[in-house]
Amino acid sequence: MDTTYNLNGGFKPTLKRFADLNGADFFPTPAWATHALVDNENFCGDIWESACGDGAMSEVLETTGNNVISTDLYDRGYGEADHDFLDSGRRAPNVVTNPPYNAAEGFVRSGLERAENKFALLLRLAFLEGANRQRTIFTHAPPSRVWVFSERITFYPAGAVQKGTGTTAYAWFVWDKDASSGTELKWFKPGYKALYT
Repeated sequence: MDTTYNLNGGFKPTLKRFADLNGADFFPTPAWATHALVDNENFCGDIWESACGDGAMSEVLETTGNNVISTDLYDRGYGEADHDFLDSGRRAPNVVTNPPYNAAEGFVRSGLERAENKFALLLRLAFLEGANRQRTIFTHAPPSRVWVFSERITFYPAGAVQKGTGTTAYAWFVWDKDASSGTELKWFKPGYKALYT
């Protein structure tokens, strides 16, 4: 029996996104997901991609014309390795990244400290849920904007055959130090996947 399927033939949500056998939570971000962000948000100054992996997101961020600083805790052959964003003293005008799922809350806390202008995290839309996050993050530092994807993002391990669509909804959570208080909920228009794939 194929354990990746439920009885009704659908993927089990916990197994759709395969485990990284090297231990780190690493799933390259499809280019179109980053294009959606930079087409709708302006970034003034350097952009720090603090979980750069193989550079998939950094390469799109470079199309903005901004200087991009790329670091990662692990050596994926791109950027500066062995750099722990959660324990870093570095600061930058902007931080943009797809954080490891198991460290998302830590990335929010660190991003609030290390980004001078804006920081944007690609997170599951369900990150909005949870009593603990309501108390520790959203009451004290809610995002300025939440950009919800109209199309599902599917994350694959590097080198995997890409087919099908994801089962999880994602959004860009943007904290903007120059924005007024409150959170604005926005939606990306459909078509980015076809345009940038």
